[in-house]
Amino acid sequence: MTRAQHLFCIGAAHWDIIGHSPAPVALGADVPGRILRRPGGVALNIAANLAQLGHRPALMAAIGHDQPGHDLRAWLAAQGVGTECLIPLPGLPTDSYIAIEGSNGLIAAIAASDALESLGADMLHMLPDSASCMVFDSGLAPGLLAELAQTPRLAGLDLRLVAVSPAKAVRLAPFLGAMSCCFYLNLAEAGAICATTFPDSASAARALVARGAARVLVTDGPNPATDATAAGFITATPPRITPLRVTGAGDAFTAAHISAELRGQSRMAALNAALAAASQHITRPIPDC
Repeated sequence: MTRAQHLFCIGAAHWDIIGHSPAPVALGADVPGRILRRPGGVALNIAANLAQLGHRPALMAAIGHDQPGHDLRAWLAAQGVGTECLIPLPGLPTDSYIAIEGSNGLIAAIAASDALESLGADMLHMLPDSASCMVFDSGLAPGLLAELAQTPRLAGLDLRLVAVSPAKAVRLAPFLGAMSCCFYLNLAEAGAICATTFPDSASAARALVARGAARVLVTDGPNPATDATAAGFITATPPRITPLRVTGAGDAFTAAHISAELRGQSRMAALNAALAAASQHITRPIPDC
């Protein structure tokens, strides 16, 4: 590496196929719209957003030793994301993700994540001693996340844990009470970890703090979001907008929040910056294919 690297995003990197219709989409519907292929994955998206915000993140992810993997590496380098910690896996294809969106939100999504879930804790040997802030997404294998929650090397670092879906949010549970981490969750993901449903982000955030989270940020779409610690909580309401797309809003939120805090902004300023970034993301027109 040419310079000391401090900021790492660890987790999913794949190609997204997003089918988007401006109309509501029901089960079994066949509607007109656009189909977009683009780089994706929570860790990748956060790294790319951080680079756009002026940081120099590196991405640690598993990719196939194939053309899609080569294309991802080239795209990341062009975005200003460090690729030194990408791990090519000759025996597996680069991961992929497909989603269907309508004006009524995300309809369904399927992720093929064999490469991602093959990663083991030995990947940490690739990280330099200068690493101080790490972002882990919950797409990593459950066993690996449980092992990382007990890894002494991570203690004392600025750790950010990001859920990728309600089904995989529960993989972050071993970190509750184990390390001083910041969790990023939406309302459904918070409910999945606690095996219940919550009426709002504040009640969800307080419940997770009671279960051992040092800090947790919970979003709830257009409703107020909450940043909670044992010392108390703050809430802020997103701008009122008309969304044009859905996928990636949470990643934009997380990257903007981390960026604001790395620049020394207050908790409330960072929360508002994150909500503004998510709103800007989902109000951008869907690009041409």
